Amino acid sequence: MGRISDTDRSRNEEAIRAAMDRLLRGDLPPGGRCDLKTLAAEAGVTRTGFYLKKGRDGGVREGPYQHLGDEFVRRLAALRDAGEMPDSRDAQIERLKAQNAELKDRVAARDTVIEELTAFKKLVLSRLAAQQEEIPRLRNPDPAPARLTAVSRNHGDVIGTCS
Repeated sequence: MGRISDTDRSRNEEAIRAAMDRLLRGDLPPGGRCDLKTLAAEAGVTRTGFYLKKGRDGGVREGPYQHLGDEFVRRLAALRDAGEMPDSRDAQIERLKAQNAELKDRVAARDTVIEELTAFKKLVLSRLAAQQEEIPRLRNPDPAPARLTAVSRNHGDVIGTCS
């Protein structure tokens, strides 16, 4: 691919800046996103112009529009940091991620409550079973054991000293 003239380069840079402003305002083409690929397509330039180039000698040089690509990425990051999302899909993704995290927290909290209630239910059922076993025993007491001896009611007998 041959080199482009200075007039073509400046015309391309103007087109890139205009497309950059449109995309960052949220004016996205159908099926497009707020990214370098869409920026290049909207400006009518190749996407490779935004990236580093490797020379034949093995050296690396900047792409012709790399400075504009870096500016686009910086401005997009600044908008996102400010809470603005030019791409409604990105905003929807962020909203869904936050909603998903909230739902995970709610499920975890409910799982904890369920575990606590299950342990409490187990305790209550075991106590009820013990009480059910105790009721018949209390209704029909066993006769006194045969080995017990009656204690005399004569208070006059002294067993040991009381002093």
